[in-house]
Amino acid sequence: MLKRIDRYIIGKFLGTFFFSIVLILSIAVVFDLTEKMDNFYDNQVPLKEIIFDYYINFIPYYMNMFAPLFIFISVIFFTSKMAGNSEIIAILASGVSFNRLMLPYFLSSSFLFVLFFVLGGYVIPPASGKLLDFTDKYIQKFKSENARNVQMEVAPGTILYIETFQIRTKSGYRASLEHFEDKTLTSRLTAERIRYTDDGKWRLEKYTRRDFDGLKESVSIGQRLDTILPIHPEELFITAEEAQQMTNRELWQYMQKQKQRGAGNVQAFETEWWKRFASPIGVFIMTLLGVTLSSKKVRGGMGKNLGVGIALSAIYILFSTVSTTFSVSGVMSPFMSVWLPNFIFLAIGAFLYTRAPK
Repeated sequence: MLKRIDRYIIGKFLGTFFFSIVLILSIAVVFDLTEKMDNFYDNQVPLKEIIFDYYINFIPYYMNMFAPLFIFISVIFFTSKMAGNSEIIAILASGVSFNRLMLPYFLSSSFLFVLFFVLGGYVIPPASGKLLDFTDKYIQKFKSENARNVQMEVAPGTILYIETFQIRTKSGYRASLEHFEDKTLTSRLTAERIRYTDDGKWRLEKYTRRDFDGLKESVSIGQRLDTILPIHPEELFITAEEAQQMTNRELWQYMQKQKQRGAGNVQAFETEWWKRFASPIGVFIMTLLGVTLSSKKVRGGMGKNLGVGIALSAIYILFSTVSTTFSVSGVMSPFMSVWLPNFIFLAIGAFLYTRAPK
């Protein structure tokens, strides 16, 4: 059962954490509003869209992104204050071990772990979609309406290639559909134009079909051919931003589907998948670091501890951001690029924990 001191620490932890979130995000909203005021004015964005389509989704998105920073600062702030008031010394002197002292910290971390896992996997993705749509519409356009050199496996042994495709008209030019059996080309269908029809079919115009049977080849030419392909035009436009808009289940299904089709940029989706798990685990690592750094009473108050905490949390966030680029460039697997900062800072936290006051 939880003792009074446990409830006291949990209350301090969560109270300081949510207070720091409100404070820092309020400052972030003010700075962001100041920066984007010209965009809102030039595009005549309605106030309702600014509040409900942008900032309502802005807050949970950045709260989840900077959760390690919030947690680290919160733990260091109230733990340093407890150490400065000799509360930590009194707790340890009463016979409570340092391991037992960590219990309320990790109970609080477990609550935040569940909170950020649910937020990151199921709540924030729909909010990210609205946030990105707003950004693309009013601030900076990043969505492309044209795809070039699209190649993917739409069915086992069937490869689709389209040189150019436009999403607005749902049509493309210079397409080919190749079918392989046991790595042997059995047929090749080329067309000057390909179009997605309203009834869910793909229409090939000015096509040439070649069927191969050993050394024999038969050729047929036509003006129009309708076929069914298990793919939608939107799936030809694969961007890293799409990963942020999918829930965990949607992301996993989409990732497996793209792998089967031979899509070339699945690394961005794998990176996002592993971040959904690595970021919540970072809650425990930041808590461990925060407690071990600030539980000792030092001269000068909590200023030194806060300085070290902010520096370490900034390095952690920067390292987490930079390391994900390793997977995109192919230097490192998505799993290692995402989890490497956690492994390194966990080792630092374990080392500090062995030197913490007992």
